[in-house]
Amino acid sequence: MDYDYIIIGAGSAGCLLANRLSADPANKVLLVEAGGPDTKMQIHIPAAYSQLHKSEVDWGYSTEPQQHVLNRRIYLPRGKTLGGCSSTNAMAYVRGNSKDYDDWAALGNSGWSYQDVLSYFKKSEQNEDISNDFHSQSGELNVTFPKIFQTPYAQIFIDACLSCGFARNDDYNGARQEGAGLFQFTIKNGRRFSAVPAFLRPAMKRKNLSILTHTHCRKVLIEKDRAVGVEVSDRNGQKTVLKAAKEVILSAGAFASPQLLMLSGIGASDELKTHGIDCLLALPGVGKNLQDHLFVPVGALTSEQKGQNHHIKPLHQLLDLVYYTLFKKGALTISPLEAVAFDRTSASPNRVDIQYHFASFQMGADYKVNLYELKTFPFEDGVTILPTLLRPQSRGFVALKNNNPMAYPLIQPNFLEAEADRQVLLEGVKKAVEIFESDIFAPHLKRVITPPDRSSDEQIYLHIQRQLETVYHPVGTCKMGSDDMAVVDERLRVRGIGGLRVVDASIMPTIVSGNTNAPVYMIAEKGADMILEENGRAI
Repeated sequence: MDYDYIIIGAGSAGCLLANRLSADPANKVLLVEAGGPDTKMQIHIPAAYSQLHKSEVDWGYSTEPQQHVLNRRIYLPRGKTLGGCSSTNAMAYVRGNSKDYDDWAALGNSGWSYQDVLSYFKKSEQNEDISNDFHSQSGELNVTFPKIFQTPYAQIFIDACLSCGFARNDDYNGARQEGAGLFQFTIKNGRRFSAVPAFLRPAMKRKNLSILTHTHCRKVLIEKDRAVGVEVSDRNGQKTVLKAAKEVILSAGAFASPQLLMLSGIGASDELKTHGIDCLLALPGVGKNLQDHLFVPVGALTSEQKGQNHHIKPLHQLLDLVYYTLFKKGALTISPLEAVAFDRTSASPNRVDIQYHFASFQMGADYKVNLYELKTFPFEDGVTILPTLLRPQSRGFVALKNNNPMAYPLIQPNFLEAEADRQVLLEGVKKAVEIFESDIFAPHLKRVITPPDRSSDEQIYLHIQRQLETVYHPVGTCKMGSDDMAVVDERLRVRGIGGLRVVDASIMPTIVSGNTNAPVYMIAEKGADMILEENGRAI
């Protein structure tokens, strides 16, 4: 079957692209998703976020053993459903730092400075609460502060940050990023507002848009240095060839997009040869430059029962669900996160390099709690600050384990390989403890429980190694640029192959200083404009 555009991956970027490209009825567009429809109930309930991990809507990747993290294999959730990670994430809307995008432009990527990309952030945004030059009310993606339900600890955290030297910041996506305030979320009327209700569902009525779910892309078909289609297989293993007259667009994410390029014969020639794959185009940067954000919990027990841990008890979960179902109110209407602070460590005196996620529950101090399994959480009320490494110096890679398209890739991020990354997290943990021990927070707490031993930097670092997790923001593995390791150019075209583009987080040359979902929407908005411009349609 023939189409004009074939988009691989129905995540944040893929759903937005499907909407924009199919807006012209002359374009025949196909969206291919390996997962199924977003029908799982927990997807749409904001506080049910943790129940999506290690479920049928999660790829459930993991790293290779991490040498600098006690040889642990770190779990890497990735959305496997319509909406991708926008259907399974914590819904935080964070653009990052303006200098992140100026850095991209300085690396030779014309058109990607902050002033260039701001209009694309605004194009898709429908902000309920903020109206200024940095925000928009005309887009499709609903953005809001938590209003239906909020624990008192969110404001206590903000006030405690102010007492510890932070500035108040009611819009970290505005004129400046640094400071403490409430999170902005992709939530609407107490329901998750993923890429599906925002972009895909409104486009589903168009006759020129087709969607295939439970369909796995095996490789891109290349003829005479041009992508002409893809080979896919359905859930029964039945293979089909689908042709694209204009472009194949990879929006499968930082793990699957480079994997697909390699399976298609695009990558480092010696690595492809190892797996018996003919190299059609030698691009040594495919799969390299992997970066991710990392965080570690610092927890405290509260002296009052006003947080969210008591909502974890099975009976309370049932009561909360009934209340939510009947009235769309209560604790289930919010993300597990509530407030946030951005700051600078000694490693970066002139620019934000650390983020403090705040949540009104605690994870215990015995290391038996799994951040991604709610059933392991303690019931006793508490609060958690998660110092987050924003600008990691460590670099990793994604590679093939074999030439089987159904196999998971090998993921080696080399977490904490760089000494600078360890120092930033060490400072972050100490600052989180300082916030809890402030005069503002102290009256509400029984005690700080993690790190359990704060007697030395060595003991604090051991805690970091034992409980460090990824914030699952992988980027960079098909990086944009013009150097020898670049995979796509500044218009997101795969270098050396016509009709093939990558439009997702993998194109970031350097990771942004904050949660990555909002930047992915921006990348897709800009990518859609470039695709339509180059294929003969005025915007």
